[in-house]
Amino acid sequence: MPDSASDSRASARSGHLRAVPGGLGTGGDALALLQLAGEEVRHVWEPLLEESYEPGEVGSVVAWLVSGIGTSAQGGEVAPHDGNITLTRFLLERIGSSLLGAMSADAQVDREGILALMQGLDAMRRRLEPDWERYFNSQISGPDGLNLVTEVLHDLRSPLTSIRCLAEMLERGQSGAVTDVQRKQLRLIYSAALGIGSMATDVIEMARQGDQVPDSDPIPFSVSEVLEGVASMVRPIAEEKGLRMIVQRLPSDQRIGMPHALGRVLLNLVTNALKFTDEGSVEVQVRATTPSRVEFAVVDTGRGIPESAIPHLFRPFRRSTGRVQRSGSGFMFSGTGLGLALCRKLLHTMESELRYTTTPGVGTRFFFELELPPQLRM
Repeated sequence: MPDSASDSRASARSGHLRAVPGGLGTGGDALALLQLAGEEVRHVWEPLLEESYEPGEVGSVVAWLVSGIGTSAQGGEVAPHDGNITLTRFLLERIGSSLLGAMSADAQVDREGILALMQGLDAMRRRLEPDWERYFNSQISGPDGLNLVTEVLHDLRSPLTSIRCLAEMLERGQSGAVTDVQRKQLRLIYSAALGIGSMATDVIEMARQGDQVPDSDPIPFSVSEVLEGVASMVRPIAEEKGLRMIVQRLPSDQRIGMPHALGRVLLNLVTNALKFTDEGSVEVQVRATTPSRVEFAVVDTGRGIPESAIPHLFRPFRRSTGRVQRSGSGFMFSGTGLGLALCRKLLHTMESELRYTTTPGVGTRFFFELELPPQLRM
C-alpha cells in the first residue's frame, strides 16, 4: 500500500493532468496531447518499420507506452508488456521527442501537465532498463551467444595490437626522447595490451574447443624465428620486472612443423612464467632429443606451484583466491587459467603433451616434445 506522502504526490500529479483552456485542439489536456503524440509516432513509424516487425506490433507498443506514461505520471501501476525491447525503447524516445516538440510549439499547453508526463516518461525508461538487461543476457546465453562473444573479442584484438606497437615505438624513442618514468609507463601499457590481447585470443581458441591449430598443414619454418618472435613480444614485460629473458638456439634450425601453433604455446608459457616470477630469469630452452624430435621448455625462477593449485592447474576459467600483482606497478594479472588449458589442448592436437616440474620457492619448468623433421635441402 502507498504511504500518505506517495498519495499526495500522486494526487498532485493527477491534478496537473486535468484539462485547461486552449492548446492544439486538445483543450489543453496533457493526456490528450500524449495521445496525439502517440498517434503521430505510430503514423510516421508504422509504415517505415512494417517489414522489420509483425503486423500491428508497432501500434501495440505505442499504445502500451502511451498508457504507461500516463499511468506512471499519475502514480499508477503499469500493466506488463512483452514487446520487443529494442523497438519499445526506440518508440519511447520518439514519443518523448514529440511531447517536447509540442510543449515548445504552443505557449498555451499546460506546462505542469507536460512536466508530469516527462516524469512518467522517465519512469518508463527506468522500467525498461531491467528488461534491457534481460534481453542482453538472453542474447549472450542464446544459441548464438558464443559467436557474439568471439566476434567482440576479434574486434578487440586489432586496437590492442596497435596500442602494443605504438607503446613499443614510443618506449624505444622512435618518436623522440622519453624519460625513465615514461619508459616504465610505456612498458606497462605494452604489457597490459599484450595481456588483454592474449586473453582474447585464448577465449577465441577455447570457443573453438581448442581442437583447431592455427596452421592448416605442416610447413618449413625457422625455429629461431619463432623463438625470437615470442621473445620480442615479452621482452618489455621482462624489462619492466627486472628479469633476464634467456632464449636458447637450436643448431639444426630449419624444420617442418606448425610454427603458429608452436609460437602460441610458447607465448602463453612464457607470459605465464613472467607473471609468477619476481626476480631472476625466465628461460626458453630447446634441444633435439632425436634427429626429428625437439623438446621445448620454459623455465622460471619464480615461486613455484603450490600443491593446492595442482589439481586445478589446467582448468579453464578457474577462480583464483587472489590475483598476482607486481609490487608497485599496479598491474594485475588474471588467474583464469585459460593459457595453460589452451596450451594443453593445442599440444594434444599436435600429438604432444604438456608436462611440468615445480619446486616451491625455486621455480617451475614446463616442457613438451614435438615431431619436427629437419627441412631437407634441395
